[in-house]
Amino acid sequence: MNINHKKINKNNISFFRFRKLGDNYLLTNQAGDFIFLNDNNFKKYIEGELEEDSLVFKDLAKKGFVNKSLDTKRLVKKYQQKNNFLFTGPILHILVTTLRCDQACIYCHASAKDMCAKDTDMDKKTAKASLDKIFSSPSSTIIIEFQGGEALANWPVVEYVVNRARKKAKETGKELEFSLVSNMNLMDEEKYEFLIDNKVSVSLSLDGHAPLHNKNRPNREGGNNYKNIAKWAKRFNDNYLSLEKRGYISKLASISVVSRHSLPFFKEIVDEHINLGFDEMFLRPLNPFGVSEGIWDKINYSSDEFLEFYRNTLDYVIEKNLEGVLFKERLSKFFLQKILTDTDPNMLELRSPCGAGTGQLAYNYNGDVYTCDEGRMLSMMGDESFRLGNVFQNTYEEIIDSPTVKSLCTASCLEGLPECSSCAYMPYCGTCPIYNYVEHGNIFSQMPNNERCKMNKGILDYLFEKIKDEKIKKIFEKWLK
Repeated sequence: MNINHKKINKNNISFFRFRKLGDNYLLTNQAGDFIFLNDNNFKKYIEGELEEDSLVFKDLAKKGFVNKSLDTKRLVKKYQQKNNFLFTGPILHILVTTLRCDQACIYCHASAKDMCAKDTDMDKKTAKASLDKIFSSPSSTIIIEFQGGEALANWPVVEYVVNRARKKAKETGKELEFSLVSNMNLMDEEKYEFLIDNKVSVSLSLDGHAPLHNKNRPNREGGNNYKNIAKWAKRFNDNYLSLEKRGYISKLASISVVSRHSLPFFKEIVDEHINLGFDEMFLRPLNPFGVSEGIWDKINYSSDEFLEFYRNTLDYVIEKNLEGVLFKERLSKFFLQKILTDTDPNMLELRSPCGAGTGQLAYNYNGDVYTCDEGRMLSMMGDESFRLGNVFQNTYEEIIDSPTVKSLCTASCLEGLPECSSCAYMPYCGTCPIYNYVEHGNIFSQMPNNERCKMNKGILDYLFEKIKDEKIKKIFEKWLK
């Protein structure tokens, strides 16, 4: 398009970013409003030749793209709502109860140990000291997430933390939530009832149908891991209405890590979740952390390969929705909440700055504290760059005031990163400095140079193209209710 730069109407157009998307231009502003313009209207808008009584001009003005009619109060309120996380301390506190795990997942990001490694179990003294640090956060809400290894392998500490944290929440007046990530192999009736009674939300790792799940997540000593996860998924999902009456309102969540083995099976992955009673799934690309480093070339894929898989999956999910099955994909749901609403889902890696140190902290089994779970994972690979201290040796103030936390904040503010600052998707996106560090040796690595940026852009391209279809947009809006 040829635009006469001498004719740009600087008094009429307000700040915006843009991206050519198909036959249209997508315009976004700092508050996250967006609009599509065809070539002709985009040129007229830039050069100040749009008729002010036209529907296009009125829509531009309503959404904050016309200087003289800016509703500054609305835009400021929306920006504040979307960035409300800037005004709280760490909410998410990841507690690694043990590094032991009975599975040997081919991509294990946590560098889990075998079941004999009981020296990697967190003891109650460390759990108590960790809770003292957790409740030092100024946040009015505390979320404690149990991870591993396999968190259930150190069940006594899970029970201890839940009971002690409830007492501390009463003493401090903080809202308290629990979540637990598990492969379900060690789940039993006693644990199930305790989790329900104490309202601990559960996320399980389901990569797809039995052949795929067992290939991605083999047991250390053989056996069918899929069998256990399917059993407990059905138990939670089939009984949800009765559990809700007991005050358990958190639906069972599923995390699906996508390996190269997953790419041909997008339909099977969706169908398996629906068959087991889930109403959503969460597709996660591989991270170059942990044991995956050793077989990276065999299980990894390019951004283009992942995006082809992701688009195929979302097309199939949309097809199911059009058939009357309400089923969602969670990563898209996070992006859509940023695009279609005035609120932010607080997905820590899609924040600017990211949540490392300011939105979450990770507590290893030995009391070492890290900026985030990714920082803790990197320590298991022998790199302690993102260690902030220890619960026995450092105060909360020393941990949170670490230069490492400040560096990660700076490195993940998209407004200050070349190309990211001018990208149309800046209001909806985020970067992980630790991913950049592993991939490029630099936490300040420019996002457009890495595969994760290409994936995020590709997903956002897809979602914005789909939003143009009103029928599909209504489906997306149902996902957010």
